[in-house]
Amino acid sequence: MNFKSLTSFSLIGLVLLAVTGCASMGDGSVAEKRQAILDMQQNALARLYTEKPDTRSQVRDAAGYAVFTNANINVIFFAAGTGYGVVNNQVTGTKTYMNMAEGGVGLGLGAKDYRIVMVFHTQKAMNYFIENGWTVGGNADAAAKAGNKGMSAEGEGYLGNVTVYTMTESGLALQATVKGTKFWVDKELN
Repeated sequence: MNFKSLTSFSLIGLVLLAVTGCASMGDGSVAEKRQAILDMQQNALARLYTEKPDTRSQVRDAAGYAVFTNANINVIFFAAGTGYGVVNNQVTGTKTYMNMAEGGVGLGLGAKDYRIVMVFHTQKAMNYFIENGWTVGGNADAAAKAGNKGMSAEGEGYLGNVTVYTMTESGLALQATVKGTKFWVDKELN
């Protein structure tokens, strides 16, 4: 292995380590970790309802919804991210705590912390998500934001019977990637 290859692998390893650390639940009891996720969810929904008031009724009338937090880093040709969240089944009242990881290729540079809100319009779509959890798609965005200062381009997408909203919390990124995201049930928190 030459120096250039070793440097590339080291850089990718550092990126993945940094991303994993950014989205880690950290220490705490199961109850504390669940509460941290529910607090994040409440804040994300409050922001979504403020920015897009019509989403309040959409979430209320849906079979269920999910809220995730994600930290993403993009270095030249590689993107990676990790996060966690919860799926709320409004028919049964159950909560399913989940993790997520993403990886992709494309062009970009930067890091960002963002929230994802998914609205499941059918029970079947929600069950499929919990059981399978894979998504593949493209992503192009620009963000320069810290707290309430700065700007970011927010996204909204429709995947069959699911509406997805993204909101940047903080970060500096300019990227265009094709990525895959895996969501899976968190065995510790369920």
